[in-house]
Amino acid sequence: MRRRRTPPPPSPLPQRAGIDAVRVRLPVDGAWSTVREHLAERLSAAGAGVVDGMFAAGLFVGADGRPVADDAPYEPGMYVWFHRELPAEVPVPFPLEVVHRDEHVVVADKPHFLATTPRGSHVTETALARLRRELDVPSLGAAHRLDRLTAGLVLFTVRPEERGAYQALFRDRRVRKEYEAVAPYDPSLALPRTVRSRIVKERGVLAAFEAEGEPNAVSRVELLERCPRRGLGRYRLVPGTGQTHQLRVHMSTLGVAILGDPLYPEVAPPVPAGDFRRPLQLLARELAFTDPVTGRAHRFRSGRSLGAWSAYEEWAAGQ
Repeated sequence: MRRRRTPPPPSPLPQRAGIDAVRVRLPVDGAWSTVREHLAERLSAAGAGVVDGMFAAGLFVGADGRPVADDAPYEPGMYVWFHRELPAEVPVPFPLEVVHRDEHVVVADKPHFLATTPRGSHVTETALARLRRELDVPSLGAAHRLDRLTAGLVLFTVRPEERGAYQALFRDRRVRKEYEAVAPYDPSLALPRTVRSRIVKERGVLAAFEAEGEPNAVSRVELLERCPRRGLGRYRLVPGTGQTHQLRVHMSTLGVAILGDPLYPEVAPPVPAGDFRRPLQLLARELAFTDPVTGRAHRFRSGRSLGAWSAYEEWAAGQ
């Protein structure tokens, strides 16, 4: 009989700027004599003296919310919480719109350049952290992720106990996602078409690539309209799978890479922090699904427009 895993106790520390405290569970097996010895080893990348300074300031706390002393004996399975130092971030100067909110979910219309969830150097300037602060809903969590450079609709859950049901919608491909993109127009490219290929994304490598083997990525590409004067097309993209950068890779493979893409077909030099010019012209336009909790049918559409289509000169000039 499979043993049920005991859930961890709730965090004794409140969120800071919409960011949860870090939870550490001390390993069951270990030769450390004190909590400090283990944390000094585990958090060694923070630099010499950082852990000792945090102990001196009472920043490590136990489940009761009281500071853990630096000479506290090591207890296997013990939980310790602390807040990481938040990095300095350039604010993303675009609004994050809420298009739907009820007691179960929040659907937000994310701008370009705003990450969905904290990761790497993007922590407080993320859609999740901003929504937690702006809506005053600390329990908010993301049901899926949208690339930082892509704008459009993202689904968040209000109740932690329901998050798995909504995440399963995306895992099981029971959400219809429709994207819009602006890219060059090629009259020789026969559309609509369904693109199938095997996409590989290696850890630590920025760009994904196509490889030989069984296809794991499927995208429907349609031309909505074209602008002969600019040589551009506006496309509807419907992914049948959810590989990293899938739509961007497939458009590049077709010879019509999405405007503003810094990775495809070639990796461009890094964009400096705070440079919000010429955003990637990719928008998550629509989300449609049957709510797994209420049974209601939902269909949401982004109200955003892509600058390279509505105002090409301004977009090209980085205004």
